[in-house]
Amino acid sequence: MNLRGIVAVSGRPGLFKLVGQNKGGYVLESLDAQKVKIVANITTTKLASLEDITIYGEDDDLKLVDVLTNITAAKVTVPDAKSDANALKSFFETVAPNHDQEKVYISDMKKIITWYHLLKELPLFTETATPVDADQESVKTEDKVEKKIKATPKPSNTKAPAKTAQPAKKASMTSKKGV
Repeated sequence: MNLRGIVAVSGRPGLFKLVGQNKGGYVLESLDAQKVKIVANITTTKLASLEDITIYGEDDDLKLVDVLTNITAAKVTVPDAKSDANALKSFFETVAPNHDQEKVYISDMKKIITWYHLLKELPLFTETATPVDADQESVKTEDKVEKKIKATPKPSNTKAPAKTAQPAKKASMTSKKGV
C-alpha cells in the first residue's frame, strides 16, 4: 500500500493529495469527487502524512498503513462511520486487536473508517510503497558529510584586503580648553 503524498489537514474534513508547495503554502487537492485545489498556509496549517500516523497500542504503536491493510483483508463488512459505538469497537477489535482501548476513542475509529471509505476507491491499495534501502540512505548521508567537510577553494586572482578595508584605529586626542 502506497500512502505517500496523502495527508490529513487540521481543521478540514477528508483527505488531500499533496500536489506541491509554493511561497504561500502547500498546494493540496481533495480526494473526494470534487477535486478542489486549495493552498494551505505553511505557518498556521498542520499536515499529517498518513504514512506517519500511528494508533496507540497496548505493547507497541500500530501503523495506520497496517490497520488499513487489515481492513481490506478482513472478511467482515466495514461498518459505516455513523454506526453505533459497540459495532465500531467490535470491528476495531478484529482489524486492530492490540490497540489501546482507553486511548483510542470512538471519534478516532470513525475517522479511520471514513478515511478507508475515501481510499478504497483509489489504486493506492494495489501500489507498493517504494522502500528506501539502508545502503542508499547511508550513501546519501556520507555525501552530505563530505560536502560539509570540503572547503571552497579561493580563486588565485583574489587580493589581500586593502588598508582602507581594515577597521580604523581609535584616535587619542586631548582637548585644549581656552585656546
